[in-house]
Amino acid sequence: MNRDVRVEELLRSLAPQVLGAVVRRYGHFDACEDAVQDALLAAAVQWPEQGVPGSPRAWLITVASRRVIDGLRSEQARQRREATVAALTPADETVTPGPGEGPKAAERDDMLTLLFLCCHPSLTPGSQVALTLRAVGGLTTAQIAHAFLVPEATMAQRISRAKQRIKATGVPFRMPPESERAERLAVVLQVLYLIFNEGYATTGGPDLQHPELTREAVRLTRELHRLLPEEGEIAGLLALMLLTDARRPARTRPDGALVPLADQDRSRWDQAALKEGLSLITETLPRTVAGPYQVQAAIAAVHGEAAHSEDTDWPQILALYELLEQLSPGPMVTLNHAVALAMAQGPAAGLELLATLEADGRLAGHHRLAAVRAHLLEMSGDLAAARSSYREAARRTGSLPERRYLEARADALNSR
Repeated sequence: MNRDVRVEELLRSLAPQVLGAVVRRYGHFDACEDAVQDALLAAAVQWPEQGVPGSPRAWLITVASRRVIDGLRSEQARQRREATVAALTPADETVTPGPGEGPKAAERDDMLTLLFLCCHPSLTPGSQVALTLRAVGGLTTAQIAHAFLVPEATMAQRISRAKQRIKATGVPFRMPPESERAERLAVVLQVLYLIFNEGYATTGGPDLQHPELTREAVRLTRELHRLLPEEGEIAGLLALMLLTDARRPARTRPDGALVPLADQDRSRWDQAALKEGLSLITETLPRTVAGPYQVQAAIAAVHGEAAHSEDTDWPQILALYELLEQLSPGPMVTLNHAVALAMAQGPAAGLELLATLEADGRLAGHHRLAAVRAHLLEMSGDLAAARSSYREAARRTGSLPERRYLEARADALNSR
């Protein structure tokens, strides 16, 4: 691993610690976030050439604090506060933990508080994702824009609006009250799940996946699990990510073409990630009340334990989807349930369940509904209808690799 990569990884791990420490001291999330980004950029330029300082966290906090103080100096109304803050700041460490706190405790609280703040319910899901990647993940605006296939200026505006929204609502930098914590944690997990999904199966563009997003989602979820090890749903989400991402090496051919799960060379799966995910969900399920992420991880584990596609225990997967429908009903769950039902009991049963989604309308126009219908129709032997549904799905998807795969499936049915 070269020096630039090591520095980049160090900066990403330090970003939430530094931002949390600076916001905790000065307030003004928007100004502090900009100041920390400036400090990270300065470090990215200087450290590879001059070497990493002995206390990189303190270095970043000091540089960011100077940026914040410079900003405060320009506002006459804040001069007294700026002078007080500067006077209270020790020369060798910008942030001193409170009585009875150690540095690790402060870092833990800051990390959790930042996640809750970036995933505040007043923000749209898109803003929550963008702000989490920038403030907690340490990604630059350009990196986030590239991952989501939007211009950098567009992503900058999205992040700026999110910060202004937090400022306007006056959200304090502290953990939410106990009564709100479970609900807010569910939003944090949903945001991390969205980041992972966008990385694993991009919604548009020429690439099937953006590994940098999946890696970042796994890293942040792993950190959250370290901070809250007793939360079963965090462990479930981490296990789900690991078991799913383990398939990534086998999901594409050298030319970037999509390889469906049934056709993947399972010897190419990441065995370390697979083993970790299986171990994590096996340890978690017996000691906690099962939640949706744990059940999804259990489904991924059944797939992961099958050496070959034909060895998959579909009755067990079907039972797990029935449980998931009870815990977290929704059209996507029903869609996957229909596939499991078809594999366990035949395509007619799957198509019957799929018909309820056709009438529901919530997935109207979604390419996955048409793709699953095509797959089940092909299983049933209705090749003409399957071909039509494959082409319909191809028209609807924004992912170029998916479109090519679906068109190839339709063309293959012509010869049959």
